[in-house]
Parts: sequence; structure tokens; C-alpha cells
Amino acid sequence: MPTSKASTTQQYSATTSDTSTMADNTCTDNPLLQSWASQPLRLPPFKDIQTQHFKPALEEGMRLELEDLQAIVDNPEPPTFENVVAAYDRSGHVLDKVRSVYSNMCSSLNTDELQAVQTEMSPILSRHASKCTTLPGLFEKINAVYQNRKNADLTSEQVRLVERIHLDFTRAGATLNEDDKKELADLKAELASLTTEFQQNVMKDEETYEMVLKKEDMEGCPDGLIQAARQAAVERNKADDEYVITLGRSLVEPFLTSSSRRDLRQKAFEAWTQRGEMHPDRDNLKIATKILRLRKRLANLLGYQSFAQYQCVDRMAKTPEAVMDLLTNVWDLAKDSAKKEREDLEDFIKSSGEALEGGVQPWDWRYYAEKVRKAKFDFDESLLKPYLSLEKVTEALFAVSNQLFGLKYIPRDDVVPYHPDVKVYEVREELADGTDKLVSVFIHDNFARKFKGSGAWMSEYRTQTKNLPSFSTDDKDAYLEGIPIISNNNNFAKGENTLLSYDDATTCFHEAGHGHHGMLSDATFSRLASTNVLSDFVELPSQLMENWFEHRDVLQKYARHYETGEPVPDELLDKLMNARKFNQGFGTIEYTACALLDMALHQLEDYPEDFDLSAFEKSELDKLGMPQGIVMRHRPAHFQHLFSTNMYAAGYYVYLWAEVLDADVFAAFEETGNIFDKEKAKLARQHIYSAGNTVAPDELFRLFRGRDPDIKYMLARKGLVSK
Repeated sequence: MPTSKASTTQQYSATTSDTSTMADNTCTDNPLLQSWASQPLRLPPFKDIQTQHFKPALEEGMRLELEDLQAIVDNPEPPTFENVVAAYDRSGHVLDKVRSVYSNMCSSLNTDELQAVQTEMSPILSRHASKCTTLPGLFEKINAVYQNRKNADLTSEQVRLVERIHLDFTRAGATLNEDDKKELADLKAELASLTTEFQQNVMKDEETYEMVLKKEDMEGCPDGLIQAARQAAVERNKADDEYVITLGRSLVEPFLTSSSRRDLRQKAFEAWTQRGEMHPDRDNLKIATKILRLRKRLANLLGYQSFAQYQCVDRMAKTPEAVMDLLTNVWDLAKDSAKKEREDLEDFIKSSGEALEGGVQPWDWRYYAEKVRKAKFDFDESLLKPYLSLEKVTEALFAVSNQLFGLKYIPRDDVVPYHPDVKVYEVREELADGTDKLVSVFIHDNFARKFKGSGAWMSEYRTQTKNLPSFSTDDKDAYLEGIPIISNNNNFAKGENTLLSYDDATTCFHEAGHGHHGMLSDATFSRLASTNVLSDFVELPSQLMENWFEHRDVLQKYARHYETGEPVPDELLDKLMNARKFNQGFGTIEYTACALLDMALHQLEDYPEDFDLSAFEKSELDKLGMPQGIVMRHRPAHFQHLFSTNMYAAGYYVYLWAEVLDADVFAAFEETGNIFDKEKAKLARQHIYSAGNTVAPDELFRLFRGRDPDIKYMLARKGLVSK
């Protein structure tokens, strides 16, 4: 998923303030506030940045942004697109630079000291965002341009920018009375504090929990997992004969899939699903309930009955009802599929002569599903992992990127990143005349470690823009201020040879899809650039990229044994392709249950004092008929998509919505007989990866496909129906 490093109303802002206007000269000693012109590619000076630099830099950035905005208000000229809207898009350059580093470190290297800064600054930054959207006179100028937009000889992109910024302000409460504006600012500040606390609690549970094992406890586990568990033990200073399973997905899921020790699978699973409620001082269920109440009040202030209604208005779906139609359609089909899968597990267990007390439990499903997969398709995923080293998967990723979009990745070993495991690349595009040009900087942060958030995400240190401030004519590299710096973060278990599961490799491509959305962005204005799109469109570029990794042609060429270099055997690929739709019911139920619970929670119009989130979870799943042996992929106490940010709240459905889109788009490539078809790749770049929010997303899809999306491709891919 992409993460936003900016405020709700000014995501990925870019450009204008100059550090020369700083009131306190001591600020110039702060590397976050100094010019980065001397840094390679104008990257942040990571090696010089210390935790104590963030607070003063953020404070100075906020001051300078308010100066920028006040200058717009004080301009005596009549309001125009250029002196109001374009100037607004350029505002807050210093804060944007500082906040990009700060937000990324809060996810990638969030030490105890930085967590203290984050706790203090979250409500302050929220109040600053509210102050910006309610600055006296600013909205009036924006509204004047908005009212005259059809008569001002603007380009379609300029009209889109005016409309989006006007909508940002109205959704942020710019039209409310003063009392309601104050209440809204208070609500947002409290929400910022609570979502930060929620995130930190999950990280603390993941950081502190460890299941310490001996070699004999790793029975059934493949060598790669054993090596990764030993590496985790070394990092935690354990004894030489000890192994550690953490709550990182790249360790715990393979353990649940391969360990023959049912008691240890249960122990690991229960800890994994209890993140966020493992310690009374870190009770995320209470925090989540507070967040739900505050969101409900926020929606009411802005004229909506529920937070789900408020969120959906600015999405492709438009209404909660449209979301529920999609989810319930898929849910009913997935339940039938999961029921059949469970019967297969039970038949296998019975035929094996095992007696499984209590039947198939959630800590059993992955283990026996893998055994059934082996029996049914003669496919053992552990045999595939030696062909999916991180090195080879990265090589495949860069090759696909090159074949589709002409990009090449040049390592920049001269750049000192924020951690030794992080790799930095200069991304250049091959041009028709044989030359090339700089497109982006790509930061690849692949390994799990202490103080790093779990999961996988894309973020930005600089967002693409052409709306740059004035620079000295002597600054020949000023264009770099508009070149994007994109980061992909994964949480792979580091071992002597980092071998990825098929799912991990797919995740690598998924995040790279988000990365291409940022790297290939070609908008004039930062507010419309990159991933600043409607949230049920934002997962299309990422999920679309997964298709190339999963295609046989790519695997045949790039899946190579990490020791011998031999290509993956055709026989093993045949088995993989035949097994692709296996256990899709389980995976779809795991995900869709989360999306349905999310919508149910955020459609509530009341959260009484005795509201019990755990009881609500159970009641909703009972009503849905949750299949036995499956639980939600993210339970409420660690559901960070919902409670560490507002972006995916009442919006976790977006992955399924985008899956409808991506299956349809990739089908267009397949219909040509060439998954690297040049014309389709050109159209995909133009209308999916480069356009950002310059055009409405439903129109972008029609420009690519020539029609509205069809759900049949997604259902067929999952094996829920046949074409």
C-alpha cells in the first residue's frame, strides 16, 4: 500500500518556501533545513540526520508554510489560477521535505526516541493542517477561482486541480462556522494522537514478542525458514542453539504452513492474531473504539450520517451500498469455495489416519492446505523457493520494468542510506535516439528489522511535479526538485540466502507497482501527481504489476536456482500453474471478511458507552457465516489499515475493487498474445501509471479499455466462476 506523508488536504505537497527566510539562524545547522543541493540527486542527507533534528525542523516548516499561504491571502491582485491555486500547490516546500523524511523514518526506523517525537508532534501537525485549511481569506480566494474556472481559459488539468483543491477544503470543513471548525480541528488532533498510539502499540507487540525454539522444535520446517529463524535469534542475542519466530509475516506464516508441531502452530497463531491486545497498557480495542466515535462525529459535522458515507463520496464507488454489492457478491461465492476446500482438508486428514481434536482450527488450515496442495497437484511450494531468491526476483522486477516502460536501474553506492541494508538506484529511461534521461530515484528497503513497521508499503521522499518555484539561473540541477524519490519497503526475513515464498515475491512486485505509479508520474501539479488518486483506484497500478511476475513467461526466464543458476523446471511450473487457484476461497474469505467488517463498523450511526468491539466482530462474523477454521486476515486490534490511518478506513474494500480493474486491464494484454505488447504498455503508462489524478479514474479506465470494467475477469481468476 502507498503511505501518505502529508496532511489530508495537501497530500504529497511540493515546493516554494526558502530556508533563507528562517527566523532562527540556529535552524541552518539542522541538516533537515539546509539545502540538499550538494547531496547526490538532492536526496536527504541521511547520515547527518538525528532524532533531535525533527521537532525543530517540523516547527520551522509549519511556520514557513503558513507564511506561504498568508502571502496568497495578502496578494492584492484579483484571484487567478496562478496566484492562488498554483501558488497553493507550490506552498510548504520546506515542511514537505522535512515531513517526507520524518514520516518515512516513523515507519522504517521508528526508535523509542523517535516514537516520543511522533507522539508529541502528531496532534501538532494535525492542528497545523486544520489551521492551513481554515486560514482566514484563503478559501475565499480558492472559491473565487473555482466559481470562475469554466470561464478562465484553463487547461483540463488546471480545472481538475481547482476542483480537487476546492473539494479538499470543503471536506476539511472550510465552509463550517467558527465553532464547528474549532471542534473539527480538535477531533482531528485527537484522531492523530490515537492513530499514532494504535500504530506504536502494534509495532511494540511485534518488536517484543518472540517464540524461542530449539532445533527439534523446527520439525517440518524447510531449511530457508530454519536459517531465517536462526538469523532472528542472532539479532536478538539468543544462545547458539536457539531459533526465534517473530510476529513478522515472513516468519510466522511459513511456520504455520510447515511446522508439524500443532501446539507450536497454535501458540504462534494466537500471538499473531492478538497483536494490539497483548498487554493491558497497549489495549488497541479501546483506542479503536475511540477512533470510531470521533470519526462518526467528524462525519456528522460535515453533513454525513456515517463515516462510511463520508469516505465513499470521494471514491469511485460513491456509496457504501455499491461497496456492499461487490463484497457480498464475492463473499457468497467465496464461502462455497472455502466449504469445498475445508472438505478437502478433512478428507485428507481422515485418509491419513490422523485424529485432529476439535477439527480443523485456524492454526491448522495453512498446514493441511499445503499438504492437500502437494497431494492434489503434486506441488510443494518449498521446492519453488530456491528459484525465488531476492536477488533473482529483483532482477525479474527490473527486467519487467524495462520491457514495459524502458526503465533501467543504476545502483548508487555513493549514497549513504538510513540503514546498511537499504539499496538506492538511479532510474533512467531509454530514449528512441539511444540516449537516456533521469526519471526517478528508487530506494529498496527489503528486510525486516527492529523498529521497522510490519507489512509492505510504498512511500515518497519527493513527489513528482513541474510546478516548481523560481530558482537561481546558476542552479543547473533545479529540475531535480521535481524528480520523484520513491521508496519500496518489504519485510523479508534476512538469511544467508534470502529465498522468498511465492507470496513474498508477488508482494515485491505489488509494491513496485505502487513505485511505478510514483516514478512514472507525469503531472504538472503535485496535488494531482503520483498516488494522489481516489483510494479505490490507487491499488490498480500495484495489483496490475503482480500479473507479470505470476506469468509463466517471466518465471521461465528469471526464476533461477540461487546456487546453480539453473532455470525453474517446466514440470514445477506446470504444477504451480495448475495449483494457482487452489485455496482461493480461504484467501478471499480472509480478506473479504475484513472488508465487510470495516464497512459494517463505519456505517454504524451510534457507538454506545457499552460498545464492545470484540463482541461486534463476533456478531458480524456469525451473521456472515464465517467458515470454521478461518479468521480475518487483520483482526481489529492490529488492523492498521483501519486504525493507524484514515486512508483505508471504510475503504479496505479497495483491494477487491482494484482487482476487478487489474484483471480486466491485464486481460487486454493477454488478448494481444504478448504480455509486453508495446501499444498496450504505452496506454497503461499513459492512463494508469503516469496520469495520477489529472483525469477522473473511471474515465482513465475507459481511455485504456474503451469501456467500463467487467467483474468476470476477476471472478474467473479466483476460480469462483468460469469464463
